[in-house]
Amino acid sequence: MDSQLASSKGCMKEEKLEEGGSRNAERTLDRSLETPAESNVLIIDDDISLSKFLSRELKIKHFQVRVCHDGEAGYAELMASDVGLVILDLNLPKMDGIAFLTKVRLSHPHLPILVLSARDRTEDLVFALEKGADDYLIKPFSLLELLARIRALGRRKISASVSPSKVSELTLNREEYRVMRGARRIELTPREFAILEYLVQHAGRPVSRAALIRDVWNIPYDPSSNIVDVYMKYLRDKVDLEGEEKLIRTVRGVGYVLSND
Repeated sequence: MDSQLASSKGCMKEEKLEEGGSRNAERTLDRSLETPAESNVLIIDDDISLSKFLSRELKIKHFQVRVCHDGEAGYAELMASDVGLVILDLNLPKMDGIAFLTKVRLSHPHLPILVLSARDRTEDLVFALEKGADDYLIKPFSLLELLARIRALGRRKISASVSPSKVSELTLNREEYRVMRGARRIELTPREFAILEYLVQHAGRPVSRAALIRDVWNIPYDPSSNIVDVYMKYLRDKVDLEGEEKLIRTVRGVGYVLSND
């Protein structure tokens, strides 16, 4: 049976489950976990047993699922299909997860990517997020937590489709992944864009370093880390050029605020 999981491309489409009484009971157990049927998930993991488990559970929640077992096959499938979410392992044959992230972010800057990995070092987590992952969950994991994170990524994607946001002469267009300050276009990395988007969402209100780590990096807050300050400097150097009104300001003892007041 396992040998039938991979097609000649290294991927397969997961068909619908038979709708038996036990499945109906499971489906009604927690209606809040259901997801629209049009959601398309690509699982890229060389662990065949885990892939089968995930695809089965996601189908119960009304996802359409494809599974690939190496990075090259996963990338080819992504480029050929309409994918709404990628669940990605890091330890993959042919193209590892970090190489996949780096390559995909060039063509799909908005695509939600959730890394599912046994690598539990903080350095691995931060590195994957810096390379473009939207979230990171360590194996072994809770299925309920995975589903909750998938729903959170889905909400984030929906919010990204709303009209552009404007603070003073700064305009952030989530749909086009573009930031303008007046007539000047500001080129940002995915992480810098996510930070600025968060500041825009909370414009006029100070946001703490802990909140940024929690909501942008999706990792536990470490008071000894200066990663927020480092990236905030990168962002400020691009947003606030010499001679321009300073829009991103430090709130001493709190964090940062985006405001023109």
